[in-house]
Amino acid sequence: MSDDDKQFQASAVENEASGKGGLSQAELDELVASTDTGGRSPVGPVGTFMLLVALAWSLFQLWIASPIPFIVGWGVFNDTEARSIHLAFALFLAFAAYPAARTPPQMALALIVPALLTCLFMYGAKEGVPIWWIPIPGVAMIAAILLGSPKDRIPVWEWALAIIGAASALYLYVFYDGISQRVGAPILQDYVVAVIGLLILLEATRRALGPALMIVATVFLAYTFLGQWMPSIIAHKGNNLSEVVNHQWITTEGVFGIALGVSTSFVFLFVLFGSLLDKAGAGNYFIQVAFSLMGHMRGGPAKAAVVSSAMTGLISGSSIANVVTTGTFTIPLMKKVGFSSEKAGAVEVASSVNGQIMPPVMGAAAFLMVEYVGIPYFDVVKHAFVPAVISYIALVYIVHLEASKAGMEGLPRAYEPKPWVPWLMSLAFTIAVICALSFAVYYGMGWIRPAFGAAAGYVVFAFLTAVYIGLLYIASKETPPVMSDPNEPVTSLPLPGPTIRSGLHFLLPVVVLVWALMVDRLSPGLSAFWAACFMIFILLTQRPILAIMRGAGDMAAATRAGVIDLLEGLVAGARNMIGIGIATATAGIIVGAVSQTGVGSALADVVEVLSGGNILAILFLTAILSLILGMGLPTTANYIVVSALLAPVIVTLGQQNGLIVPLIAVHLFVFYFGIMADVTPPVGLASFAAAAVSGGDPIKTGVVAFFYSLRTAALPFLFIFNTDLLLIDVGWVQGIFVFVVSTVAMLLFAAATQGWFLTRNNIIETVALLLIAFTLFRPGFWMDMVAPPFEDVPPTEIAQAAEEVDVGSDLRLQVSGLNAIGEPVSFTALLPVGEGETGEERLLSSGIEYINNGDSVVIDNVTFGSPAAEAGFDWDQTVDRVLRPVAQPPKELMYIPALILLALIVMWQRSRARKTPRPKTATA
Repeated sequence: MSDDDKQFQASAVENEASGKGGLSQAELDELVASTDTGGRSPVGPVGTFMLLVALAWSLFQLWIASPIPFIVGWGVFNDTEARSIHLAFALFLAFAAYPAARTPPQMALALIVPALLTCLFMYGAKEGVPIWWIPIPGVAMIAAILLGSPKDRIPVWEWALAIIGAASALYLYVFYDGISQRVGAPILQDYVVAVIGLLILLEATRRALGPALMIVATVFLAYTFLGQWMPSIIAHKGNNLSEVVNHQWITTEGVFGIALGVSTSFVFLFVLFGSLLDKAGAGNYFIQVAFSLMGHMRGGPAKAAVVSSAMTGLISGSSIANVVTTGTFTIPLMKKVGFSSEKAGAVEVASSVNGQIMPPVMGAAAFLMVEYVGIPYFDVVKHAFVPAVISYIALVYIVHLEASKAGMEGLPRAYEPKPWVPWLMSLAFTIAVICALSFAVYYGMGWIRPAFGAAAGYVVFAFLTAVYIGLLYIASKETPPVMSDPNEPVTSLPLPGPTIRSGLHFLLPVVVLVWALMVDRLSPGLSAFWAACFMIFILLTQRPILAIMRGAGDMAAATRAGVIDLLEGLVAGARNMIGIGIATATAGIIVGAVSQTGVGSALADVVEVLSGGNILAILFLTAILSLILGMGLPTTANYIVVSALLAPVIVTLGQQNGLIVPLIAVHLFVFYFGIMADVTPPVGLASFAAAAVSGGDPIKTGVVAFFYSLRTAALPFLFIFNTDLLLIDVGWVQGIFVFVVSTVAMLLFAAATQGWFLTRNNIIETVALLLIAFTLFRPGFWMDMVAPPFEDVPPTEIAQAAEEVDVGSDLRLQVSGLNAIGEPVSFTALLPVGEGETGEERLLSSGIEYINNGDSVVIDNVTFGSPAAEAGFDWDQTVDRVLRPVAQPPKELMYIPALILLALIVMWQRSRARKTPRPKTATA
């Protein structure tokens, strides 16, 4: 945690103790700046230069994402060169924008880490590498830190750190040809640049992200050098300086690895898209739409806060920025209708942090999954959709339950609602029109592409421009609502119709993004590029066109304002990326150390010992590690570290325990708990930000927010054991059914954890609701007890089992043997049964040849590239157990007793609710 974060936490606690109503807007803006964009913004020529550097970074990212370099044949960069330039910008801006912390603990770490790494580098400098120069960069770093780091200006020594850091990153770009010819044999120049680069990168990490990630990366570097001194279970031979320099800096295995590559290719463009969308005014629009539609409901401002936070998740991947952006408006209104300061802040926190899991634009870690899991982004979105949506629906329901407990009312309506029948007819007509337009657009696009060939893009742009101008014309007839002072008396909500119509054109770039991702299946980077280009077009044109349509205003002034909005959006996008760029580079050190030392397999042994081989215990250990690391690491770095360490372990140990866990499920599990760390006290900064706005106690806010977020914590455990929630091998009809049932189950889980359903629960009703929710989520758990889905078959009858099942079915085989390094392993895997007349022919079609060895079966050969090879089978393995699938009643039959029990609870609570008068809370 950075020094600014600690000061902010202290001020939040002080404000609560003194009865203040929260921090001022200027203080909140400073908080967001210190955590997301850098707390130093000098004025004058230096400030202008920083803006130009940030602007150049955004323009560079747009350039490499566009097809223009390939068209003109100039400015084409390969992946390594692009990553080098990307990190150079991030390092330069990190030292320019983030002043160094001056608290004693931070200063101690800032001095100890360079000294420790200098000793490690000298220790590893074998094979004739001169060591006299190694202390020089360490001493220079320590001297620069001791000289101080003011907030209002950039001293000379920090300019030096910024320039040298950028030069160290650019080294791979400038000397790319020479480096590519001596991989594995670094020269003295490589040593010098890598040592300086690693030291400067770790200091930049401390400034931008706090000490936690810097400490973790330093520990892994120390482990790399001192492997032979480690406990035997995690010991390795130890690596020298030549190997570390080559692996961590000169190649793309460490700092310049996959994580930084994803930041370069995907993440920057999505962050930039969000910044441009915000500058266009979409943030205010989303909040106002949510309030106009939901503000009149019971606890309406809180429900509107949830919905608006879900929508603004498109704009910002930062939990703190989401809290401050929407919270300054929503939290006072929540307090106005009866929420306490802590509960109002907790609702905002719980909704803001979940913005990172909401498709189609998820947090940066989602783009890393594309590379780590090896699946398209479309599939990541598909798998994440159901858990994310039901999580938000459950939060709206939690808000409703809190409002019901206190007898709250909503804000006054701005209009008299229509009778139900006309309203339903209007809704049905609207849905029909939207469906018709969707079909027309979908099939129209399908006709445009073959009809116009290479010119199809221009036709599509012309169509979008026409729609955009039409929507601007509609918006010009309305007065756009603005966020008024939420502390003023609220007389009515904005009218839904005019509010929605005032900003419909903001949805067009989102439509472009979703279309490119989901329909055209373009890469995430190219999809974000076209969406960002359309946003640039909107920023430059919306003010002048609206001025013309409204017949008011100076066209030149409107055009200048649009250009200023664009430049500010480009600069904001770059500054928002500083922390992510640094985090992905530093996390690359950890990933590089894992791959270089082989600690992953050793860690599997440690986790297996600690968990006793129990898969549920392994998942709890993973969740706890994610929460602990998340106290100091941003979500992206947390995901990289934990997924690199434990994702393969969970998959491997799951196989050994008979549970086939899809890799995407494990990565989403880690991702969810990385997000939960922003909520978890005592360090969750999002909770402190909300408390700063509400004036409540930050620790109590964090505790309540964590309690509200139990639904998010429960989902990962559920989809590990029931992959239907991730829509894995699920069709459309079944997917809709899974979504409906899972939503009901999550609402019942929320009612149980909140202690209120139709009225206050007693302990028996709470337990019963949890049991019903579990049954709806995992009906197969009970059905497997009643009618096991598999029948044990002797291994020698494997051919008969293959002959008796349908082609395409899976035999579940438990095998044992030796792994690649000669250690005994045992695991369970699924073998798809191939075509053939006899069992032997079907097994051969699946890729397995076997021999009977008495009472055991030994795999004699596995065909390369066959389903058996892909499932992990190998020659010389022994088949210990064969499980043949058998007919099983539909697991959904278990819903019947669950629904009967639910009906009984409803009857009991209704009878009590009639006897208990509900408290009333005054409206705003």
